[in-house]
Amino acid sequence: MESFEFLKDLALIIVTAKVFGLIANKLKAPQVVGEIIAGLILGPSILGWVGQSDFLSRMAEIGVILIMFGAGLETNMKDLLKTGPKALLIALVGVFVPLAGGALTYMLIFGFSEWGSEEFMRAVFIGTIMTATSVGITVQTLKELGHLKGRIGTLILSSAIIDDIIGIIVLTFVIGFKDTESKPMDVVIRTGLFILFAVGVGIICYYIFKFIDKRYPHKRRIPILGLALCMIMAYAAEKFFGIADITGAYVAGLILCNLRDSDYIAEKMDVSSYMMFGPVFFASIGLKTQFDGITPALLIFSAAFVFTALITKVIGCGLTAKLLGNNFKDSLKVGVGMMTRGEVALIVSQKGLSVGMMDPTYFTSVILLIIVSSVTTPILLKLLYKGEDKPDAAPAVVQN
Repeated sequence: MESFEFLKDLALIIVTAKVFGLIANKLKAPQVVGEIIAGLILGPSILGWVGQSDFLSRMAEIGVILIMFGAGLETNMKDLLKTGPKALLIALVGVFVPLAGGALTYMLIFGFSEWGSEEFMRAVFIGTIMTATSVGITVQTLKELGHLKGRIGTLILSSAIIDDIIGIIVLTFVIGFKDTESKPMDVVIRTGLFILFAVGVGIICYYIFKFIDKRYPHKRRIPILGLALCMIMAYAAEKFFGIADITGAYVAGLILCNLRDSDYIAEKMDVSSYMMFGPVFFASIGLKTQFDGITPALLIFSAAFVFTALITKVIGCGLTAKLLGNNFKDSLKVGVGMMTRGEVALIVSQKGLSVGMMDPTYFTSVILLIIVSSVTTPILLKLLYKGEDKPDAAPAVVQN
């Protein structure tokens, strides 16, 4: 009978994650926060009803692959091209400053390490977690305020999307350097080869899917083939290039994002992700979060981690926006709008744990960052936009 324990675990995770997700939603917090708390309660840290297993780990891996595939599908390439160099520059600085600030914060608390050592790479990885901006939370806030289509709203959105792409690239490099015997040029070559592979496969697959989409519009065979492409790209990234599988999944989404039926593919993927694989992934974060290893140093680090993650985005993105000719208030809007952290920060953390670059106790710091940034960003943006005319006649719905 023990072989069927996974069915009980799945039922508990799905129901509890949904209940706590709804509670979080009622409290104006991201639903994923509730799902993480559900895993925390069910896991060994509190009730101990659900334990970690290879089955749940595989389910969680599929969950994160589907989430990143969906993020790629919902990327608007036209908007990215419109904003051009300004959004790219804001995103670049918005990645570099938190990366450097996070690594420095870790070393100031736990000690400086030799360049290239395992502990040094842990510090760099902490900075990597801080790089990603949650597009979904920022977009939802701007939409509710009626400023999503405004000049600054568009700039924030485009910068946040590019920010996530750069964050995934940084993650790829950091994981590539985990092996102390790895040569920098090897990592660069592998990444470059993967980009060439992705472009080549992407062009071919795009025209194949475009033909199928034109001949068989809105048919279920399209999302099925899209899912197959997602899995193949995720597999190829890890197997042949040593790149994170989530990078391959994200690229698969980007390949298909300009299809006429891209929304249809995303809708079908969202059913599986929302009902089962997504909740298992986010709950698994809670299952792996440990309280028994919390020390005064870790508490100090958590506070410093959250503060550094928030302030470095405001400084990096806001200052760059100011240098690009925006006034102080609009620049501050850009910095605050880029402050939120969500799914991508969790995904990066999960990947770091799986390759041994992060201790489970640090999940507490990441979850705290997501909660604090998700609560403070909407409040600050509302204050900054107070009294301004709303440019959105009919706010667009954009999801991450």
